[in-house]
Amino acid sequence: QGQLVESGGGLVQPGGSLTLACAATGFLFNQDGWAYWFRQAPGKGLEYLARMRTRYGITNYADSVMDRFTMTRDSAMKTLFLHMNDLTVDDTGTYYCSLDRNGDNRGPGTQVTVSS
Repeated sequence: QGQLVESGGGLVQPGGSLTLACAATGFLFNQDGWAYWFRQAPGKGLEYLARMRTRYGITNYADSVMDRFTMTRDSAMKTLFLHMNDLTVDDTGTYYCSLDRNGDNRGPGTQVTVSS
């Protein structure tokens, strides 16, 4: 059974940029389905950020990250990326990728902290 593992989190100053990765093991992101990025801020619920229809590379974004975040995948179809720009303290949280629209079966997550 395939697994997802997120990486790339860290501490960044407000206004900074960070790129997260979501690596797939046991499968490729070339099927006709959707992959999602979510985050969970401290004390809050899971928030949808972005999705990609993996076979075609079509993306959609939540209003909260539109024009700041970009979701891509590598040519090998093994890794998804979330490129994040103009980060604010409100972007702090644990970031997850998932193949489920509700965020089920997501990876272990990667922590992003935006702070001066």
